[in-house]
Amino acid sequence: RDFTEMSAGSVLVSFGKTRVLCTASVDEDVPRWMKGSGKGWVTAEYSMLPGSSPERVDREAAKGKQSGRTVEIQRLIGRALRSSCDMKLLGERQILIDCDVLQADGGTRTASICGAYLALHDAITRVQQNGGLSTNPLHSLCAAISVGIHNGTPVIDLPYEEDSKAEVDMNVVMLQPIGGGEATFVEVQGTAEGKAFSRSELDSLLGLASDGISQIFSMQRDVIAVAPTPRSLGR
Repeated sequence: RDFTEMSAGSVLVSFGKTRVLCTASVDEDVPRWMKGSGKGWVTAEYSMLPGSSPERVDREAAKGKQSGRTVEIQRLIGRALRSSCDMKLLGERQILIDCDVLQADGGTRTASICGAYLALHDAITRVQQNGGLSTNPLHSLCAAISVGIHNGTPVIDLPYEEDSKAEVDMNVVMLQPIGGGEATFVEVQGTAEGKAFSRSELDSLLGLASDGISQIFSMQRDVIAVAPTPRSLGR
Protein backbone atom coordinates (compact mmCIF):
# COMPACT_ATOMS: atom_id res chain seq x y z
CA ARG A 1 0.00 0.00 0.00
CA ASP A 2 1.25 3.49 -0.95
CA PHE A 3 4.16 1.83 -2.73
CA THR A 4 4.55 5.12 -4.59
CA GLU A 5 3.44 8.54 -3.34
CA MET A 6 2.49 10.47 -6.49
CA SER A 7 -0.78 8.67 -7.28
CA ALA A 8 -4.00 8.93 -5.29
CA GLY A 9 -3.80 5.18 -4.74
CA SER A 10 -0.85 2.83 -5.16
CA VAL A 11 -0.55 -0.88 -4.38
CA LEU A 12 2.15 -3.44 -5.14
CA VAL A 13 0.46 -6.84 -5.29
CA SER A 14 2.24 -10.21 -5.31
CA PHE A 15 0.86 -13.62 -6.17
CA GLY A 16 3.77 -16.03 -5.96
CA LYS A 17 6.42 -14.64 -8.28
CA THR A 18 3.95 -12.41 -10.13
CA ARG A 19 4.23 -8.77 -9.08
CA VAL A 20 2.07 -5.93 -10.37
CA LEU A 21 2.18 -2.24 -9.49
CA CYS A 22 -1.35 -0.84 -9.52
CA THR A 23 -1.93 2.92 -9.31
CA ALA A 24 -5.08 5.03 -9.39
CA SER A 25 -5.22 8.64 -10.57
CA VAL A 26 -8.17 11.00 -10.19
CA ASP A 27 -9.32 13.21 -13.07
CA GLU A 28 -12.01 15.73 -12.08
CA ASP A 29 -13.60 15.31 -15.47
CA VAL A 30 -15.19 12.51 -17.49
CA PRO A 31 -14.87 11.39 -21.11
CA ARG A 32 -16.71 13.71 -23.49
CA TRP A 33 -19.43 11.16 -24.16
CA MET A 34 -20.31 11.13 -20.43
CA LYS A 35 -20.52 14.88 -19.83
CA GLY A 36 -23.82 15.91 -18.32
CA SER A 37 -24.70 12.34 -17.32
CA GLY A 38 -24.07 12.93 -13.63
CA LYS A 39 -22.07 9.71 -13.55
CA GLY A 40 -18.39 8.94 -13.15
CA TRP A 41 -16.15 6.42 -14.90
CA VAL A 42 -13.42 3.96 -14.01
CA THR A 43 -11.06 2.77 -16.71
CA ALA A 44 -7.82 0.79 -16.77
CA GLU A 45 -4.57 0.42 -18.67
CA TYR A 46 -2.30 -2.62 -18.47
CA SER A 47 1.26 -3.20 -19.56
CA MET A 48 4.15 -5.57 -19.03
CA LEU A 49 7.53 -3.97 -18.39
CA PRO A 50 10.31 -5.11 -20.72
CA GLY A 51 12.08 -7.04 -17.95
CA SER A 52 8.95 -8.71 -16.59
CA SER A 53 9.53 -11.90 -18.60
CA PRO A 54 12.62 -14.06 -19.28
CA GLU A 55 12.48 -12.84 -22.88
CA ARG A 56 12.33 -9.05 -23.12
CA VAL A 57 8.83 -7.73 -23.75
CA ASP A 58 8.80 -4.97 -26.36
CA ARG A 59 7.15 -1.76 -25.24
CA GLU A 60 3.87 -1.44 -27.10
CA ALA A 61 4.28 2.34 -27.14
CA ALA A 62 7.37 1.85 -29.30
CA LYS A 63 5.32 -0.28 -31.69
CA GLY A 64 2.57 2.31 -31.81
CA LYS A 65 -0.14 -0.30 -31.29
CA GLN A 66 -1.51 -2.32 -28.41
CA SER A 67 -1.86 -6.07 -28.79
CA GLY A 68 -5.26 -7.74 -28.70
CA ARG A 69 -4.24 -9.38 -25.41
CA THR A 70 -3.51 -6.02 -23.80
CA VAL A 71 -6.82 -4.52 -24.93
CA GLU A 72 -8.71 -7.57 -23.66
CA ILE A 73 -7.05 -7.42 -20.23
CA GLN A 74 -7.61 -3.67 -19.89
CA ARG A 75 -11.30 -4.11 -20.62
CA LEU A 76 -11.54 -6.97 -18.12
CA ILE A 77 -9.95 -4.89 -15.35
CA GLY A 78 -12.17 -1.90 -16.11
CA ARG A 79 -15.37 -3.98 -16.19
CA ALA A 80 -14.49 -5.68 -12.93
CA LEU A 81 -13.80 -2.45 -11.06
CA ARG A 82 -16.86 -0.65 -12.42
CA SER A 83 -19.05 -3.48 -11.15
CA SER A 84 -17.94 -2.67 -7.58
CA CYS A 85 -18.73 1.05 -7.77
CA ASP A 86 -21.88 3.18 -7.97
CA MET A 87 -21.04 5.52 -10.85
CA LYS A 88 -23.79 7.96 -9.88
CA LEU A 89 -22.30 8.40 -6.41
CA LEU A 90 -18.82 8.81 -7.92
CA GLY A 91 -20.02 11.96 -9.66
CA GLU A 92 -18.63 13.36 -12.88
CA ARG A 93 -15.02 12.40 -12.35
CA GLN A 94 -12.85 9.65 -13.77
CA ILE A 95 -10.53 7.25 -11.95
CA LEU A 96 -7.74 5.97 -14.18
CA ILE A 97 -6.12 2.71 -13.14
CA ASP A 98 -2.65 1.70 -14.36
CA CYS A 99 -1.48 -1.88 -13.90
CA ASP A 100 2.20 -2.38 -14.70
CA VAL A 101 3.52 -5.92 -14.49
CA LEU A 102 6.98 -5.88 -12.90
CA GLN A 103 7.39 -9.65 -12.99
CA ALA A 104 5.14 -12.18 -14.72
CA ASP A 105 4.69 -15.78 -13.62
CA GLY A 106 1.07 -16.40 -14.58
CA GLY A 107 -2.13 -14.76 -13.38
CA THR A 108 -1.15 -11.18 -14.17
CA ARG A 109 -4.67 -10.09 -15.09
CA THR A 110 -6.26 -11.51 -11.94
CA ALA A 111 -3.49 -10.10 -9.74
CA SER A 112 -4.04 -6.74 -11.44
CA ILE A 113 -7.73 -6.74 -10.52
CA CYS A 114 -6.99 -7.52 -6.86
CA GLY A 115 -4.38 -4.78 -6.53
CA ALA A 116 -6.28 -2.28 -8.67
CA TYR A 117 -9.33 -2.56 -6.44
CA LEU A 118 -7.30 -1.49 -3.40
CA ALA A 119 -5.68 1.36 -5.34
CA LEU A 120 -9.16 2.45 -6.46
CA HIS A 121 -10.42 2.30 -2.88
CA ASP A 122 -7.58 4.47 -1.60
CA ALA A 123 -8.02 7.00 -4.42
CA ILE A 124 -11.74 7.35 -3.72
CA THR A 125 -11.13 7.55 0.03
CA ARG A 126 -8.67 10.40 -0.52
CA VAL A 127 -11.24 12.22 -2.65
CA GLN A 128 -13.55 11.90 0.37
CA GLN A 129 -10.84 13.09 2.76
CA ASN A 130 -10.37 16.18 0.59
CA GLY A 131 -14.10 16.98 0.65
CA GLY A 132 -14.87 15.86 -2.89
CA LEU A 133 -17.32 13.12 -1.91
CA SER A 134 -19.73 12.75 0.99
CA THR A 135 -20.40 9.05 0.38
CA ASN A 136 -17.99 6.34 -0.74
CA PRO A 137 -19.39 4.93 -4.01
CA LEU A 138 -17.71 1.54 -3.56
CA HIS A 139 -20.38 -0.94 -2.51
CA SER A 140 -18.44 -4.21 -2.90
CA LEU A 141 -15.04 -5.80 -2.68
CA CYS A 142 -13.71 -7.03 -6.02
CA ALA A 143 -11.17 -9.82 -6.50
CA ALA A 144 -10.12 -12.40 -9.06
CA ILE A 145 -8.12 -15.60 -9.33
CA SER A 146 -7.03 -18.07 -11.98
CA VAL A 147 -7.94 -21.75 -11.77
CA GLY A 148 -7.37 -24.62 -14.14
CA ILE A 149 -6.90 -28.32 -14.66
CA HIS A 150 -3.28 -29.47 -14.79
CA ASN A 151 -2.46 -33.15 -15.27
CA GLY A 152 -6.10 -33.95 -14.57
CA THR A 153 -6.15 -32.10 -11.24
CA PRO A 154 -7.99 -28.84 -10.48
CA VAL A 155 -5.48 -26.21 -9.34
CA ILE A 156 -5.61 -22.56 -8.31
CA ASP A 157 -3.38 -19.55 -9.01
CA LEU A 158 -1.39 -21.30 -11.72
CA PRO A 159 2.24 -20.22 -12.22
CA TYR A 160 3.43 -19.99 -15.81
CA GLU A 161 4.85 -23.52 -15.81
CA GLU A 162 1.42 -24.99 -15.00
CA ASP A 163 -0.58 -22.43 -16.97
CA SER A 164 1.31 -23.12 -20.19
CA LYS A 165 0.53 -26.85 -19.95
CA ALA A 166 -2.96 -26.75 -18.42
CA GLU A 167 -5.81 -28.67 -20.04
CA VAL A 168 -8.22 -25.98 -18.81
CA ASP A 169 -7.47 -22.34 -18.02
CA MET A 170 -10.05 -20.13 -16.30
CA ASN A 171 -10.18 -16.64 -14.81
CA VAL A 172 -12.88 -15.84 -12.27
CA VAL A 173 -13.89 -12.39 -10.97
CA MET A 174 -16.22 -11.98 -7.99
CA LEU A 175 -17.80 -9.31 -5.79
CA GLN A 176 -18.78 -9.34 -2.14
CA PRO A 177 -20.67 -6.51 -0.39
CA ILE A 178 -18.26 -4.52 1.78
CA GLY A 179 -20.54 -5.01 4.75
CA GLY A 180 -20.54 -8.76 4.21
CA GLY A 181 -22.94 -11.09 2.45
CA GLU A 182 -23.11 -13.48 -0.47
CA ALA A 183 -20.33 -13.32 -3.05
CA THR A 184 -21.43 -13.13 -6.68
CA PHE A 185 -19.74 -13.66 -10.03
CA VAL A 186 -18.79 -10.78 -12.31
CA GLU A 187 -16.95 -12.70 -15.00
CA VAL A 188 -15.91 -16.26 -15.79
CA GLN A 189 -13.50 -16.86 -18.67
CA GLY A 190 -12.75 -20.52 -19.28
CA THR A 191 -11.04 -22.34 -22.13
CA ALA A 192 -10.11 -25.95 -22.76
CA GLU A 193 -6.79 -26.70 -24.44
CA GLY A 194 -6.98 -29.99 -26.31
CA LYS A 195 -9.46 -31.68 -23.98
CA ALA A 196 -12.99 -30.56 -23.16
CA PHE A 197 -14.09 -30.36 -19.53
CA SER A 198 -17.25 -31.68 -17.90
CA ARG A 199 -19.95 -29.87 -15.92
CA SER A 200 -18.67 -31.47 -12.72
CA GLU A 201 -15.15 -30.23 -13.49
CA LEU A 202 -16.55 -26.75 -14.14
CA ASP A 203 -18.37 -26.81 -10.80
CA SER A 204 -15.17 -27.96 -9.10
CA LEU A 205 -13.18 -25.10 -10.65
CA LEU A 206 -15.78 -22.50 -9.68
CA GLY A 207 -15.82 -23.85 -6.12
CA LEU A 208 -12.03 -23.70 -5.97
CA ALA A 209 -12.07 -20.14 -7.29
CA SER A 210 -14.77 -19.10 -4.81
CA ASP A 211 -12.77 -20.47 -1.89
CA GLY A 212 -9.60 -18.72 -3.03
CA ILE A 213 -11.33 -15.41 -3.69
CA SER A 214 -12.96 -15.62 -0.26
CA GLN A 215 -9.47 -15.53 1.25
CA ILE A 216 -8.54 -12.54 -0.91
CA PHE A 217 -11.71 -10.74 0.20
CA SER A 218 -10.63 -11.28 3.79
CA MET A 219 -7.23 -9.72 3.10
CA GLN A 220 -8.78 -6.80 1.22
CA ARG A 221 -11.18 -6.19 4.09
CA ASP A 222 -8.27 -6.07 6.53
CA VAL A 223 -6.51 -3.49 4.35
CA ILE A 224 -9.46 -1.14 3.85
CA ALA A 225 -10.34 -1.31 7.55
CA VAL A 226 -7.50 1.20 7.99
CA ALA A 227 -7.92 4.41 6.01
CA PRO A 228 -5.00 5.56 3.86
CA THR A 229 -2.93 8.48 5.13
CA PRO A 230 -4.68 11.71 4.08
CA ARG A 231 -2.94 13.86 1.50
CA SER A 232 -3.89 16.44 -1.09
CA LEU A 233 -4.53 15.28 -4.63
CA GLY A 234 -2.75 16.85 -7.57
CA ARG A 235 -0.21 19.63 -7.37
